[in-house]
Amino acid sequence: MEVNTRSSDASSSSGNNNRGEYMVSDGVRLQNSCSYCNSAGRTSIFHGSWADSLTVDDYQDLLDRGWRRAGSVLYKPEMEKTCCPSYTIRLRASDFVPSKEQQRVSRRTQRFVDGALEVKKSVEAIEDPSICASACNEVSSLGTKEISSVSKKEKNMGDHITDYLSEQVNKVIWTCRESWQIPFSVQLPKASVKKVSQSKTKLLVEGAENLMYSSNIAFQIAATIRQAQSIAKDASQSAEDNPLSPKIISEKIAASLDQLVKINGLSIRACNGHINFYTAATQTSPNKDSHTATSSQESATGRKGCSLRNSSVHPQGKRRKLEIHLKRSSFDPEEFALYRRYQINVHNDTPDDVSESSYRTFLVDTPLLPVQPSGDDRVPPCGFGSFHQQYVIDGHLVAVGVIDILPKCLSSKYFFWDPDFAFLSLGKYSALQEIGWVKENEVYCPSLQYYYLGYYIHSCSKMRYKAAYRPSELLCPLRYQWIPFELAKPLLDEKSYVVLSDYVLLQNGESSQPLVSGNVMEVKDDGNSNDVLIDDDDKMIEPELESSDDDCLEAFGQASAEIENGDVSDILIG
Repeated sequence: MEVNTRSSDASSSSGNNNRGEYMVSDGVRLQNSCSYCNSAGRTSIFHGSWADSLTVDDYQDLLDRGWRRAGSVLYKPEMEKTCCPSYTIRLRASDFVPSKEQQRVSRRTQRFVDGALEVKKSVEAIEDPSICASACNEVSSLGTKEISSVSKKEKNMGDHITDYLSEQVNKVIWTCRESWQIPFSVQLPKASVKKVSQSKTKLLVEGAENLMYSSNIAFQIAATIRQAQSIAKDASQSAEDNPLSPKIISEKIAASLDQLVKINGLSIRACNGHINFYTAATQTSPNKDSHTATSSQESATGRKGCSLRNSSVHPQGKRRKLEIHLKRSSFDPEEFALYRRYQINVHNDTPDDVSESSYRTFLVDTPLLPVQPSGDDRVPPCGFGSFHQQYVIDGHLVAVGVIDILPKCLSSKYFFWDPDFAFLSLGKYSALQEIGWVKENEVYCPSLQYYYLGYYIHSCSKMRYKAAYRPSELLCPLRYQWIPFELAKPLLDEKSYVVLSDYVLLQNGESSQPLVSGNVMEVKDDGNSNDVLIDDDDKMIEPELESSDDDCLEAFGQASAEIENGDVSDILIG
């Protein structure tokens, strides 16, 4: 197979003069086992070519024809024959609407940066383990008139405590409703404070090991008020601007109960609309999202003979500095150290499998010819080409996104992160940042409008997260037209390989005869097509919901050296 350029005087659709003669070696046919469907045979089939140099405009055209790159290897799935057809997926950044889950990821990271979120390692028991095991089952003493000490003999005491706290919350609500300007005609719900089950806690925030009780009454009150406003046709304020939003209500209740619970040996904090009660074992710093009351009483789990050590890797209270640096693709020892740690801990690779040479071939080498800023609206301030986007927290490199910035898009290639920061869902966070970057830079380069997420495989649950970035489009594998995902999904539910544009043509009453539009690329078959078989050990499994890479990337990275060096020991001719 031979790939040549077609001479053309026309400039690219972006208006750039970034075209020229590029060098692409003869192509091969690559087959390997598929980790998406876990096939036993070599059912994943791709075409591959080695590119010595490639202009950004020509690579943009290749992307829009279903091609991708791994290092300097260009590859494209053989859609009708491969076991898991891979459709190029993209979205227009300006049309992006984040989901609630994506918004939660952004808020969680912001809380961590603000110092309001702490994630701890598991509690380690030291000194006498037997004494510790016994003491950890006891509940902290709450020395007060209304609440007697919790004892094993009083099994129902927990109910008395929640009833007492519920009563105190209701008293505060009744006392404050006039100052909150809540009409007495509005019947407010009764508060219910419930004991928190530690097994249901997903993230251990500061003091969460002592989080005992919680109430969501603020959400119920806000909903009741909104309903009353709606009936009165006075619901013009948004939930965020509403002076009686759940966040504000919970903070007011927490402030009113501050001294009371402090006397009773508890601390109270309003957290995103929830009212949480803690045993007063630790002291935290108040912040914009919380009101805190602490006590000097010693927790039952901190007595002599049972010392517990919390290994905090991300202490709360101190505001952190998050920096995102964009640099040209080049080898960085710190990045390689992070990549090595990521592959070993997340992908379970052996240390011998993660070499510097494979890393360079896979994520550093690029055939794309860099384009420097032109000072006009044809090129963004950073220029075009291959880049590494570094995420740095307080001077510590925590993640790296490998991307290509092209005339029409930012193409996400690979993402790796520090396993200690898995709780932040940095893969999702980086996608949101990259979409935001496209929005910002469209002002400087109007042609730069899209965010490409790589390949989408509908039959693979690990790839479904890509369709969650809406509204997205899939590339038709035959006519190379972009089809809205919502239209393509019913077709892909029926079978894995679909000529997506057929649906649109049938809707428009047009013929479904295959159409191939013009392109600057010509593919010629010289009758000497080659097959390369890749060993099972070369495949790579994509981490679910966290990586923007494609399943075959690492396999192509391993094969690229063979193609470059002309090693034909595993090539089948004819």
